[in-house]
Amino acid sequence: MFCGLALMTIICIAPNPFGVDNWPLPMYYRLDGFPFFYVFLASATLAYSWRTVFAMGFWLTGLLVVWLLSENVPGLTEGSIAAFGDYERMADILDPNNIRFDVRVQEVVVFLIVSSTLGLAARRSYRLLIGQADLERERANLVRYFSPNVVEEFSHNDEPLKQVRNQDVAVLFVDLVGFTKFASESTPEQVIITLRAFHGRMEREVFRHHGTLDKYLGDGLMATFGTPATSETDAPNALKCAQAMTVSVDDWNAERKAAGEPEMKASFGLHYGPVVLGDIGENRLEFAVIGNTVNIASRLEALTRNLETIMIVSDALITRVHQEPGGDNSEVNELTEKPGQNIRGIEQPMTVWTLA
Repeated sequence: MFCGLALMTIICIAPNPFGVDNWPLPMYYRLDGFPFFYVFLASATLAYSWRTVFAMGFWLTGLLVVWLLSENVPGLTEGSIAAFGDYERMADILDPNNIRFDVRVQEVVVFLIVSSTLGLAARRSYRLLIGQADLERERANLVRYFSPNVVEEFSHNDEPLKQVRNQDVAVLFVDLVGFTKFASESTPEQVIITLRAFHGRMEREVFRHHGTLDKYLGDGLMATFGTPATSETDAPNALKCAQAMTVSVDDWNAERKAAGEPEMKASFGLHYGPVVLGDIGENRLEFAVIGNTVNIASRLEALTRNLETIMIVSDALITRVHQEPGGDNSEVNELTEKPGQNIRGIEQPMTVWTLA
């Protein structure tokens, strides 16, 4: 940077080596090279560095160089006085040996004001740039936990999660069946690789169907649809997501079989109903979805072992699917109704729907 500035300074104040004129050094300095420094100064702001802009003050050393190295050419000063003897001011201005310190100081002051202003603007721009990068990083971290539409709501609201409220949402529980046995027979590396592959497939489907990844539960996960804000397609989105997850698990097992690895079985439980939404914790906050709806969804997932099915959907969610505009009978047609199921914590038997 400083080498470049030194080169520019020399170009603007030094005599042209290809020229034929033998002028005094102050005369070259007084020619029209100075405005080009403003071009260099403006281009320095593109680096978003106030130090770079302030470094352009190196030009000021050119004034000292000219003052220290210049030598008066004999006869020029005397000739100016002789020609404009009656006009001392004119003779002083037109004297080729005169560097005109009064004008140079004015240029220095103006240049410093402009460079300081641009340096301040560059510093503010740099801070804004770093701040924007931090915001993008925070947004990227949020996208790892929430669907893009939820992150969009976060970014447009100051405190979207602070207000505690009741809300109807769809809750989905997913679990890997027999994973404990698999983990005991596998290396730690195999366990982690398998979990990452499974979680990656499941979370992609959650986000693709506009859901919120509430938490990982060891070898499973919990997702909600309708948080933090409800929509008219929460129940259909949850059902579509669960069905897409079953297809993803089938594709995953095909890949594992081709690689000589054991197939994995997943189970799914879905329910729709009221929950309590809000932040819990004191120093480390966590957005929580609490209520009997969550408990029932978890128990429906556990009930898949007894009913020998991979998915159990509550009748409340199926009813909501029919009510919402995003519902589609084709999604329900794949399910089989099973009334009279006893669910722990529920006094009356429930009607559930299963997927073979």
